[in-house]
Order: sequence, then C-alpha cells, then structure tokens
Amino acid sequence: MKLRAVLTFTIIFAFFAALNFYVGWNGLLFVRPSSAKWHPVLYWIPFWILAFSYLIGRAKMLPGPAGRLLKVIGSYYFALFEFAVLILPLADLAGWLLKRSGAEREVYVGGVGTAVLLLIAALMVWGSRNAWSPVVRTYHIALPKSADGRKSLRIAVASDIHLGNVVGNRHIARLLEKVKVINPDLILLPGDVIDDSIEPFVRNRMADSLAALRAPLGVYAVLGNHEYYGGHIKEYVRRMADVGIRVLRDETVVLQGGIQIVGRKDKAAESMDQIGRMPVAELLSGLAKDKPIIVLDHQPYAFAAAAEAGADILLCGHTHRGQFAPNHWITRRLFELDWGCMRKDGMHVVVSSGFGTWGPPIRL
Repeated sequence: MKLRAVLTFTIIFAFFAALNFYVGWNGLLFVRPSSAKWHPVLYWIPFWILAFSYLIGRAKMLPGPAGRLLKVIGSYYFALFEFAVLILPLADLAGWLLKRSGAEREVYVGGVGTAVLLLIAALMVWGSRNAWSPVVRTYHIALPKSADGRKSLRIAVASDIHLGNVVGNRHIARLLEKVKVINPDLILLPGDVIDDSIEPFVRNRMADSLAALRAPLGVYAVLGNHEYYGGHIKEYVRRMADVGIRVLRDETVVLQGGIQIVGRKDKAAESMDQIGRMPVAELLSGLAKDKPIIVLDHQPYAFAAAAEAGADILLCGHTHRGQFAPNHWITRRLFELDWGCMRKDGMHVVVSSGFGTWGPPIRL
C-alpha cells in the first residue's frame, strides 16, 4: 500500500514538474533577449523556488514569517500556473504561425508574451475580486413534517471558509455581515472552517472573531478533510467550543420543536481517524423520523444512503465547484452534485461552493 502511494506521488510530482518546466521555458523565452549573455541558471533557480513555494512553506522548511510568506506566494502561483498551462499552448501556436509568416522575434515572442501576461493578470484581478465578494444563495425547502408548532426555520450555511494564512479575520467580518442580513434561527458550518494548520487560526485569534456568530438555536459545525490534514482536531474542537460553536463528530443534537441536527465526521476519518466514522444508516437509526432530520456531511457522497436512512436535508461543501474555470468541468463529473440544490428521492441536497477559498483566493 505504501509503495503504491509513493508511486502515485512520484508520478504526480513528475507531471507537475514537467508542466512547470513548460511554463518556465516559455517565461525564459520572453524575459531573455536573443543577445543576452547571462546564464539561464539565474532564471531557473528563482523559478523553481516559486513553483514549489507552497510545498516549501507547507513543509515548514523555512521558519516563521518566511515560511508563511512562501505558502501565500505559492497559493497565488497555483492559479497563475493553471492559467499559464491553459493559455500557453495557444500562444505558442500563434507565435509559431507568426514566425512562419516572417514576423520579427519582437512580434512573435514579445508581442504574444505581453498579451499572455496581460490576459493572466486580468484573470487574476477578476478572480480575486470574486473571491473576496461572496454571493449568498437562497433555497426554499418544504418538509412534510411537524416541528411542534414551528412553521419555518431560517438557516445560514457557510462551508469551506478555509481560515489560515490567506483567508483570515477580514473574511470572517464579511461572513458576519452576510449572516446579520440573513438573521438566521440557526447557523451551520459543514466543514473546512480552517485551511489545515491551526497555527494561524490561533495566532490571529480567529476563534474570537467567530464568537460573534450567534443564532437563537445555536451554531454547529462538522469536520472537513482539511481539519484532518492539519492534525489538531482536539485543539480545534476545544477552541470552537470555547466560543460557543459545537463541532459534531458523528453526533446528533435535538433542537426546539424536535428538529434534529446530525453532524458526520468527514470521509477522511475513514483513513485518518482510529475509530473511523459511523455509517449514515447507523447514525440516523434511533432518530424520530416524524421530525425534521438535517445532516451535515462535508463531502457530497452517497446521497442515496443518506436518503434511505431518513435524512430530510443533506448539507455539504468540499467541491468549491472547482473554484476557477475550467475546473468545474471536473467537479461536475466527480460528484453527483458539485454545487446547488437537488432532490434525491425524498431528501433535499444542498452543496455549497464555499465561503472561502483553498490555495489562491481566486474564483472564476
């Protein structure tokens, strides 16, 4: 099993390195005049540091602020890299055609290269604006069940906030503004509240900012895969509890009117938690089926199993809907629903594209 994992990682790493070499080679053509006397190593060393800056920062190869800075730079590079990989083949084709037609090097290298840079810059600026301007979607769902006289329930749901070195207290302030407008009875956070490492969450006192999230029926969260990646589950759960947010780990709470909120451990628990996670059928087996059952499960899988177990509403996140195009073409095929609302038998499924961002704060 370990050998297979190592082999998979090696293949992915080699593929990523090869694509980066392609991007770097194009960059070298653009920045190095034909008469340049300087050695290419002066270009390649900074380029490879940039290409692997996220991994260097994530592995804490540099201490303190330097490592955090590399991680932030690397986050932005992920978006720049993907845009470059998509655009450069067309740019290379255009340059080759211009060269074949007899154009000067300044035209087919300088002109095309400048156009590529301007296009990527425009995508980065547009995507950054979108990332910091979250959109609220409203879904009206009717359940044929009683809640001891309660006629309606307004729920604010925010998944995938990804608090860390990039997304922080300013974005929490945006969340608080949105929630205030919604004026919910209940607030639910379906996983990936933190990005991975708990260190920036603690250092910047983000839990104190989240403490302002308040609703009459409470605030509940579940774990996402990134909380597991960070490896500080107990500390995270404790800090959230300290500010009034209960993290449900294969647990159920019964609210006023008999409304049942079920929080599942993330799918990552199947391999990263010593006791795994409970099957949804077992988790819902003892609940009152004549009362509303709302399930939080970070990753949108196994809708049929949740519906069969008796869930009325399933709330998920995780996908980010690819975060920026054309990644949504991939998530659309990976998941039964990668964003939006649907019916699965008698159950309503809502999948959020996330309030925050993973990696680059870019949304397209």
